[in-house]
Amino acid sequence: MASLTLGGFSSITFRTRPVTRTSYRPCRISCVNWDPEGLYGQPQTGHLARREMKRRFEKDAEFREELEQQAREEKQRRDALRQSRVIPDTPEKLIEYFLDTEAQEIEFEIARLKPRLNQEFFSQLQFELGQLRFAVSKTEEMEDRLIELEALQKALQEGTEAYDKLQGDLVQAKKSLTKILTSKDVKTTLLEMVELNELNRSLLTLLDENIASANQGKQKEAAAFMEKLRSAVLKYMTASNDLHRTKVFSSVK
Repeated sequence: MASLTLGGFSSITFRTRPVTRTSYRPCRISCVNWDPEGLYGQPQTGHLARREMKRRFEKDAEFREELEQQAREEKQRRDALRQSRVIPDTPEKLIEYFLDTEAQEIEFEIARLKPRLNQEFFSQLQFELGQLRFAVSKTEEMEDRLIELEALQKALQEGTEAYDKLQGDLVQAKKSLTKILTSKDVKTTLLEMVELNELNRSLLTLLDENIASANQGKQKEAAAFMEKLRSAVLKYMTASNDLHRTKVFSSVK
């Protein structure tokens, strides 16, 4: 209660009430899909899956980089080892040289020392094998030596044969590639080469080497052309193989 007197007038009595403040309540969205105007499109899902996929890609990229680093280090190790090895000058020492060579390096050494793997070398290897095989008394060391020399003889014989075949295929592949590149009608030339069985893996290998060289030299147009040519060669090779299998199957029936 409170009273108020105004001049000579009688007093006025009025009741006062405490002022109550209404607390502010922020607007709360109760439905996240509420979009009457259609401004935001359909709600997107799979956020966790996308984050997990991104994390895996990053992890895979790190793993690939680690593998590439290991490959580079291994290549450097092999190159250093190859350069440090002294090539012997006699067949006897060359035999020991191959016995001391790592298994994965045999192919490289065969290619590098192919001129030395001649009749004189294999005669010396056969001579040492004969001495061990027909020895009157054999020690355990001699038995081990015999096994090593027999394995070496087989590896070198098979390796030199494979190398000679590879060189022959490579020469033919170079001729085939030259034939394609100088052709005015590549499609017709490829069809003719299919009939002559001139499209093979050696040609694909040669194209891969040319593509790698072009990319390394930043020759993008040349690399793109070689890749397109490789795809065409592979296509005709696949079609030729499928046709050959069909003919064989028909003849069996």
